[in-house]
Amino acid sequence: MQGDASRTGDRLRFGSARSGAIIAAAAILLGLWSSAPLSAQTTASGRPTTAAASAAVRQVGSPVYSDIPALIDAALKRADAAVAAIIALPDAQRTFENTLGAIDDIDARVEAETNMIQFMAYVSTDAAERDAASAAEQRVTEWYIDLSKNEDLYRAVKAYAATSPKLQGERARMLEHTLRDYRRAGMELPAEQRERLKEIEKTLSELEIQFQTNIREDETVVPVTRDELGGMPQEFVDALQRSGDLFVITMDYPSVEPLWTLCDNEMTRAKVRFAYVRRGGQKNVRLLERIIKLRAERAQMLGYAHTADYQTETRMAGSAQTVREFYDKLIPIVKKKAVKDYAELTAAKREHTGDGNAVAQIWDGRFYTDYLLRTKYAVNHEEIREYFPLDAVIDGLFSITQSLYGIEYRDATNSAGAADRPLWHEDVKYYEVYDTRSGEMLGAFYLDLHPRPNKYNHAAQWGLMQRKTYMDGRVQKPLAALVCNFTKPTAEKPSLMRHNEVETFFHEFGHCLHTILSTATLNSFGGTKCERDFVEAPSQMFENWVWDADVLATFSRHYKTGQPLPRELLDRMIAARHLGSGLLAQGQLWLGSMDFAYHTVPDGVVDTTAVQHELYEKISEYPDLPNTWFQAGFGHLMGYHAGYYGYMWSLVYASDMFQRFKELGMLDPEAGRYYREKILARGGTVDGMVMVREYLGREPDMNAFLKHLGLEE
Repeated sequence: MQGDASRTGDRLRFGSARSGAIIAAAAILLGLWSSAPLSAQTTASGRPTTAAASAAVRQVGSPVYSDIPALIDAALKRADAAVAAIIALPDAQRTFENTLGAIDDIDARVEAETNMIQFMAYVSTDAAERDAASAAEQRVTEWYIDLSKNEDLYRAVKAYAATSPKLQGERARMLEHTLRDYRRAGMELPAEQRERLKEIEKTLSELEIQFQTNIREDETVVPVTRDELGGMPQEFVDALQRSGDLFVITMDYPSVEPLWTLCDNEMTRAKVRFAYVRRGGQKNVRLLERIIKLRAERAQMLGYAHTADYQTETRMAGSAQTVREFYDKLIPIVKKKAVKDYAELTAAKREHTGDGNAVAQIWDGRFYTDYLLRTKYAVNHEEIREYFPLDAVIDGLFSITQSLYGIEYRDATNSAGAADRPLWHEDVKYYEVYDTRSGEMLGAFYLDLHPRPNKYNHAAQWGLMQRKTYMDGRVQKPLAALVCNFTKPTAEKPSLMRHNEVETFFHEFGHCLHTILSTATLNSFGGTKCERDFVEAPSQMFENWVWDADVLATFSRHYKTGQPLPRELLDRMIAARHLGSGLLAQGQLWLGSMDFAYHTVPDGVVDTTAVQHELYEKISEYPDLPNTWFQAGFGHLMGYHAGYYGYMWSLVYASDMFQRFKELGMLDPEAGRYYREKILARGGTVDGMVMVREYLGREPDMNAFLKHLGLEE
C-alpha cells in the first residue's frame, strides 16, 4: 500500500531487472541496464553452452554450483585478458569490431558466465549458495566499476572515436552512449577524484546489496490466535505456520494480501500493517541514509545538482525538473478522485461497524474495497478465484501470446537441469520459444511461481540473457525467468489465483516477451535494456488483456465445473474497476515523491523517516502511521532510486499504446505482429519516445492514461 498502491508497485519491482547494485554500478558497459545471459555461445540448435557447466552438482534443486568464487574468478580473468587485447591494439588499426564491438562482446560474456550464478541469491534453497551468490554479485559489480575507470580502455575508445567513424543504427548509438557514460563515470575528472568516485561506487554496491539482503531475509512475523483470523478462509488458515496454539503471519504477499482483504478483525489487520511497514528495521534506515549521502557526493563530483538529475539524464524524462512538472500536474488530478474514494471507504466502514465516527485507516483499504465490491457490485474475489486455476491461466496466457506474436512455447523442463540450464527447485519449469514462420528458436524462459522460505517474495522478471550477435557472427539467444509467489495447490484444490494475481502474471510475462522477442544485435540494447522510465510500459499495457471479455472467455474456467467466468460477473468487475483508483494512484505518487525527495537533496543529508511521514501527510488521504519506517523495506530504492516515478510515467505510454492495440484488435495476430515489430523487437535500439511515436503514428497524450485510472473527468 502505500495505501493499496504497494500492490502495484511491488509486483512491478525489478520488472526486468537484476539487482539494484548491478544496475547502478556498471556505468560504462551497462549504460542502460544489464540483464544477464548465461552463455557466450550457441550450439547449432540455438542451445547456449557455458563454461560453468562442470560446476553443477545436482540436476534439480540447490545448490546448483559447487564453487562459485572459482567460477567468478575464472570468468573475470577471461574478461581481463580480452580487455587487455583491446588495449594492446595499435590505434591505427581500430575498428568498431575490434574496439567497441569487442567491448560489447566482453560485456555479454561476463553476463553469460556470472548472471545465473548471481540470480541464485534470490531463488536458491541453500543458504550457503545464496550467500556465495550475493558475494559474487558484489565481486562482479566491483569488476564493472574498475572497468568503467580503466584509463587505457578509455583512451582506446577515444582513439577510435577520433577517427569519426561512419556508423549507423545500434553502432552509432553505442558510440554515443559509451562516450556519455565515460563522462558519467568520471573519466574527465582528475585522477584523485576518479579514485574517490571508484571508492564511493564500490561502497555503494556493498551497501545496496546488504540493504536488499536485509529485506529478503527479514524474519518479521505476527503471531495471532484463530479468533483473530475471523473472515479468513480455512484453506488460508491451514496453510499458515504454527507456533503452539498461535498462527504465524509472515510478510510475504500470499499471506498479507489476503489477510488485509478478508480478515474482519481490524486489530489483526492493523498489527500486520504496522509490522509490514517496519520491515528492514532501523539497520536499513541507517544503511539507506548512508547510501543517499554517497549517491549525492557522486552526483556533485560529476557536476550534477543532485542524484535525481544524474539519474534522469539517461531516461525519457531527461531531468528532475521534468519529473517535478509531471507530478505537479498529476497530484491534484489524482487527489480529486482520491478524496471521493476515501469518503466512500469511510462510509463503508461506518456502515459495517456501526460506528458513526469511524474513519478509514490504511489497513482498511483492501478490506473495505472488498466489502464495497461484494455489497455494491456483487463482486466476490473468493468466488472469482475459482475461475482462475493457475494451470488454466498459464494455458490461456500461452495461447494468447503464441497467437498474437507468431511464436510457439515448448516445455523443455525434462531436458534441462545441467548448469547451462539449471533447475534450482522442483517447482521450476523451463520453456523454449520458437518463431512459427521461420522455425527459429528465439530464446527460453523459466517459471518459478510458488512461495518458499528465503525466495524473492514479490513478482518479477529477470532478463537472464539478452539477444546478442557477437562480432564473429555467433548469435546468443535470450533467457528470462519469471519469479512469482502464487498460492501452491493443495490436495483438495489447485492453485487458485485472485484476479489481480492474473493481472500480475500477465504483466511480468509482458517483460518476458520484451526480453525474448528482441532483435537487437548488441548486448547494450537487447530486450529490456531501454530507458528505465519506459521499460514498464510494455508490461503495463499487457495487463489490460485480463479485463477483456473475449480474452477471458478463452481461458477462465471454474476449477470444478469447467464453466468460464460468467459475462455478468465480468461486467460487474469492470464496473468496479476504478473503485479506489484515486487512492491507489495516490499511493504510487507518494512512493515516487518520497524517492525523489531523498535524491534531490544536494548533499544527501536526509532524515528519511521524517521525509516519508511529511510527504504521506501531504499526499495521502489516509492518516499517517507513527513510529514506522516503510523506506527500510522499500527495495525499489536500490536500482530504481530517483526512478520510481517511472511506473506512473510509463503508464502514460502504456495506456496510449493499448488504445492503439485495442483499435487494431486485442486478439488479432496482425496487431500483435505490428506491436512486436514496432516495440518489443526493438529493445533499447532507439529512444523510447521514438518507438511510441512510430507505433502510434502521432504524438502521445495523457487522455488514455487518465481514463485508465478513472480520472478522465
